Amino acid sequence: MRAQAEQVADGVHLVRGHHVNWVILKDGEDVSLIDTGYPGDRQGLLDSLDAVGSSPEAVTAVLITHAHNDHLGSAEYLRAAHGTPVLLHPAEVPHARRDFLQQCSIGDVVRNAWRPGVVPWAVHVVKAGGTEHNPVVKPEPFESGGALDLPGHPVPVHTPGHTGGHCVYHLPGAGVVISGDALITGHATSRVRGPQMLHGFFHHDTDRAVTSLALIAELEGDVLLPGHGPLYRGPVRAAAEQARDRAS
Repeated sequence: MRAQAEQVADGVHLVRGHHVNWVILKDGEDVSLIDTGYPGDRQGLLDSLDAVGSSPEAVTAVLITHAHNDHLGSAEYLRAAHGTPVLLHPAEVPHARRDFLQQCSIGDVVRNAWRPGVVPWAVHVVKAGGTEHNPVVKPEPFESGGALDLPGHPVPVHTPGHTGGHCVYHLPGAGVVISGDALITGHATSRVRGPQMLHGFFHHDTDRAVTSLALIAELEGDVLLPGHGPLYRGPVRAAAEQARDRAS
């Protein structure tokens, strides 16, 4: 499947790769990337930049929602090849360096292999580089407090639970929330469509992940761009509440 870039607002593009999404924020000639897909999505990532009239050299920064390989995939490549800064919440910086790892284990996958879609998903993860050791050598914390001085002017919102430093990014002017894995709309391991949470075994701290939905519900917006699944149009508050209800 070729990565598909869809413009959802002025300068905002959702790209759907293989079982994971990333977002391109474009402002004139400059762009910000939010997440980068799996390591195996690299060509798709490069193609998506070309599709919106950009290039790797034009990426001013890579923002990461959280440091799992399906979101961190090409971050170190862009940093090493083009000097692109890779920015995360301060609590997620050591995770990106792989000082520690907060993700489901092989044992978690085996114990949940009975769930529909888990085994095919796990096979894809291996093929796409999801189990590789893929650290960012020099990740950097973004500056806290309001919008970042980057294309799109995203506002980070700390939403811990999936990982300790997970962040969503709010674009108040566009009414867009980029939700990473804190709030999704579909997944290879889910038979549910629409706003939902990942299965509990994917979260480092499921209770905190559920609590963080209340933070997302407070964000003004009518477009949700998740880390997995199609975009959602409608009040972000309603999406967060639906996901919370499904998790209870």
